[in-house]
Amino acid sequence: MEGIIHSIESLAAVDGEGLRCSVFLSGCPLRCAYCHNPDTWEMQGKRTSSYDLVRKIARFRPYFGENGGVTFSGGEPLLQAPFLREVAELLLQEKIPYILDTSGHVEATDDVLFLLKYAQGVLLDLKFWDNDSYLLYTGKGIQKTLDVFRILNDYDIPTTVRTVVVPNLNDTIEHIDAYLNVLSDFSCVKYELLPFHTMGFFKYEKLGIHNPFQSKKALSQDKLIELQSYVKLKRKNG
Repeated sequence: MEGIIHSIESLAAVDGEGLRCSVFLSGCPLRCAYCHNPDTWEMQGKRTSSYDLVRKIARFRPYFGENGGVTFSGGEPLLQAPFLREVAELLLQEKIPYILDTSGHVEATDDVLFLLKYAQGVLLDLKFWDNDSYLLYTGKGIQKTLDVFRILNDYDIPTTVRTVVVPNLNDTIEHIDAYLNVLSDFSCVKYELLPFHTMGFFKYEKLGIHNPFQSKKALSQDKLIELQSYVKLKRKNG
């Protein structure tokens, strides 16, 4: 089976433990107002067979060794779940672990369940804390993400939930409390805040896409530390 690959980053030090080969798949059902990869939204890129992709990934094994692996990102990698399942089955034969970086906005098909169940871990985006905010800033509702979240919880799959913090949008203690309230129903998670940045702004201009957050500034490091410290303290104290 063939899939559509946007790009491959051979030695990434983020999106999972150790050094990783990050594979960005094309296509995304969401249109997040703060997205820094709008170039991955459409199903455009290089068509690649599952066998060829695994062969390419395996060449990086000497670099990521036993402590790293592969991270599938996008776009939304689970949008190509049948293809990605073939890739995952081949990776498992090669004893190469994989992590999924997903919004969770997908149907829980058998292929999606397989990919979640056998993942080394999952990076799950929690964009906002309620359905109205999801609709306003991503164009879709929250329910599918919560459904995937429950699957991860039921299977006890190591999950890091991540939220992009945008100045004057979701950067107060009250906002963080709203996120933590959502997380309180689940036991399988770590929670990490990511700073909004402007490094992807040039892509909107290049693609001729309206950037709704063009006037926003990057989140300051001091603000990020303040909010992440609050998360740590709040979760420690239950």
